Parts: sequence; structure tokens; C-alpha cells
Amino acid sequence: MAGEPQADCLFCKIVAGEVPATVVRESETAIAFRDISPQAPTHVLVIPRAHHADAAALAAADPALAADLLREAGAVAADEGIDGSGYRIVLNTGSGAGQTVFHVHAHVLGGRDLTWPPG
Repeated sequence: MAGEPQADCLFCKIVAGEVPATVVRESETAIAFRDISPQAPTHVLVIPRAHHADAAALAAADPALAADLLREAGAVAADEGIDGSGYRIVLNTGSGAGQTVFHVHAHVLGGRDLTWPPG
């Protein structure tokens, strides 16, 4: 069921404290931690504590939580000192877009020039 922790979900296990992560920010609705394979000097993942498979599912089920996720991503950029120089928030939706963990997560990337188009 949407929102409920999934036993086989890596990010649900991070939320539960069962898998370690380098947490940089927490709120009532979200947790942010460093990506284990960073693609930029700053690469932080921001996930909702509730399980939703992807960005589209989250937006359909809980628009307020989707807004919280983006707000937390902006707060991470400020905390990391990249909000003035520019940063990117990426939400991959589906395996064809590069999503490998099917618990919605926003990548906050910055600390270097980011090219366009991505990937």
C-alpha cells in the first residue's frame, strides 16, 4: 500500500535505521543523506519517510508531501552552501529514466557547473 514501509525497500530500511546512511538533514516528513556514488561535489538524496514508488505516484497520492520533498531539497541546497551558485533537483521516474530504487527520491546536485541536457 502507498505510504506504508516496504520490507524489501532499501530506502524504507534507511528511514527505519536498519541500513546506515550519512544523514545531513531530517524533518518530520523527509530524510536527506549523501549518495554513495556521488555525481557532483554535492550529491544528496532527499526521500519522504512514507513509501511511494516514484514522483508521479507521490504527487497523485499526497501532493502536500511532494511539496515538502521539494522544500527539503531546497533546504539541503542552502545547508550545503550551493543555493547561491545553482543546483539541480532530479527526480528519476521509472527504470528507463535511471531510477534504480523504487522509493521516490530527489537528487540534489551542485558544487560544479552542470551541463544541459543531462545524461
